[in-house]
Amino acid sequence: MIVRWLNKLEEAIFSALLVAMVLLVGVEVFYRFVLAEGISWAQEASLYLSGWFVLFGASWGIKHGAHIGVDVLVKKLPRGGRRIVTLVALAVCLTYCGLLLVGSYQYLSLTKMIGIELQDIPIPKWQATLILPIGLGLLVLRFLELGWRVIKDEADGFGFSDEGEESLRLAEEGAADEPHDKEGRS
Repeated sequence: MIVRWLNKLEEAIFSALLVAMVLLVGVEVFYRFVLAEGISWAQEASLYLSGWFVLFGASWGIKHGAHIGVDVLVKKLPRGGRRIVTLVALAVCLTYCGLLLVGSYQYLSLTKMIGIELQDIPIPKWQATLILPIGLGLLVLRFLELGWRVIKDEADGFGFSDEGEESLRLAEEGAADEPHDKEGRS
């Protein structure tokens, strides 16, 4: 129940960030090139929005298997071997996320203690960079979910996007959609 609610919230925020970034950059381009003026805080805001978007997107990519991975050798292993390699990779990912979580907490604590504000927007920097522990926490959650699915034998890998297979499928669909003459030529 909580995970389902979190999934919906994550996707809503992910979508809102994309819309906000596109609108902000579009308005800034209009102001800059049509009105010959700029919005002083737009570049900094779009930079932080893109950071939030990337970290929410990384979590979303794990959840949907949308990341590209180098798994040619892993695919050659039997299912049990793929599961073991996946669990080891997940342990490495979780360790890395843990280190980054500790570092991001220290960074946010320091920026809050010092009282640094953003350069062009009058908000505390620690609030703008709060995505670091949020995004890393979401990544930890996604890695734990995947690990649980591997342990329960519902998955045997990260479910990476396979560009080669996707390209072949699209090429075959495109060839099937082309009109052919009497002799079967395109």
